[in-house]
Amino acid sequence: MSGLLVLVPYPAAQRIRDGGQWGQITYKASDTDNVGAVVAVSHGNDPILPTALQPKTHFLNSADSRGGHRWYRVPPELHLLWWHLRKIRGGLKLDGFKSSIDAGWMNPGGGSYLALTVSADVHTSYPEVDIPDIAAWYVTPTAVEPVDLDVQAPDQGIQQLAGHWPVADLVTTSVLVVGAGSIGGAAAHALATYGVGRLILLDPDRLLGRNLVRHLGDAKYVGQRKVYVLKRQLSDLRPDTIVEALPLDVIGDSDRVRALLPRVHLVLCAADGVAARRVVSHLARRANRDAVLACVLEDGALGEIIRLRPWLDRGCLVCQREALVEDGAIDPEPALDADYGTGTTHCPMTAVGSDLHLVGQLAAKVSVATLLERRGHPDQTLAGEHGLIGLRPQAGLAPPFDIDGCATVRWLPSKPPEPGCPTCEPA
Repeated sequence: MSGLLVLVPYPAAQRIRDGGQWGQITYKASDTDNVGAVVAVSHGNDPILPTALQPKTHFLNSADSRGGHRWYRVPPELHLLWWHLRKIRGGLKLDGFKSSIDAGWMNPGGGSYLALTVSADVHTSYPEVDIPDIAAWYVTPTAVEPVDLDVQAPDQGIQQLAGHWPVADLVTTSVLVVGAGSIGGAAAHALATYGVGRLILLDPDRLLGRNLVRHLGDAKYVGQRKVYVLKRQLSDLRPDTIVEALPLDVIGDSDRVRALLPRVHLVLCAADGVAARRVVSHLARRANRDAVLACVLEDGALGEIIRLRPWLDRGCLVCQREALVEDGAIDPEPALDADYGTGTTHCPMTAVGSDLHLVGQLAAKVSVATLLERRGHPDQTLAGEHGLIGLRPQAGLAPPFDIDGCATVRWLPSKPPEPGCPTCEPA
């Protein structure tokens, strides 16, 4: 059947692999999407036992069930033929297919049916070709066509990347994300995709209609707390990551935030406003935690990421800003108190959502690089501590904000603490 895709959940695949020579299959199908999923398998004439399709909310779980299908154990040569026929969009005669079946053959009669075949020896017989041990076919009265299939792996989460990405180092890490808006939401999604084991989301705000043009949440969540929206999304998309949602204000609830810091390895702040960023800088420093601050400057012309290390030779956020002013640069902090979309004057946020998401994703990369560098991964060393990203560069800005190219990333070193800084001085 042209274009059909068959999904084989891992429990169904294992039941077929562990079976004898043949068995029966029930699958659920959506003709609109031209896709089906195996939901029950038998060994020979034994009862057909259900094999769950996960998640329970999968759209095929509510589709029509169709019985009367088969699986067969076959020699590896048939799977090599399946692999070849898919490439040339060909088929084979019914008798040719039947000759590879030793037991349980079901003649299609005047109809047709789906057949799965299993060949345990295919990998050893053809090690140079990536041929699956389970294949799918559409059997008609005259011919048999190969069918696309997707056999579920035993683990569909981040563990699939083990050996290619430091999964074990990240699954045991925790990050506090302060601010669950456009930048913070994108950062949280990226952190989960990288494999961070636990996220604590902190933001008191609700998702409002005016946020939708930039936020990752959609209209059905308007009115809910942003942290709850993100938690629901991440639970569906990245179940490997444990998400804790706290509708707290980092300033007003700073005592509770301080108590959270021993539980995390890093703080990523994407909150609006000077005060929130400075509170995070102070709390993280005092708790001996790395912090990554992300925002946009000049009405979305530039993205900015600052990494703050709790080291004697590295200054806090206030020290970094004072050093910039002393060097003749602008102090961008006051513009961060614009209070976008609120108040009687209604200051609009002019940054495009995708630009904000880009900044959030890069902040997540900086955070993950920081976590992995501390765990001994030299390939995660950053080029600097202060990153500037050209989104819509503007002429006339003082260095180091004078970026003249879109998508340019400029990395600057950190500045030492200012004398007498109450945050940087040892407690």
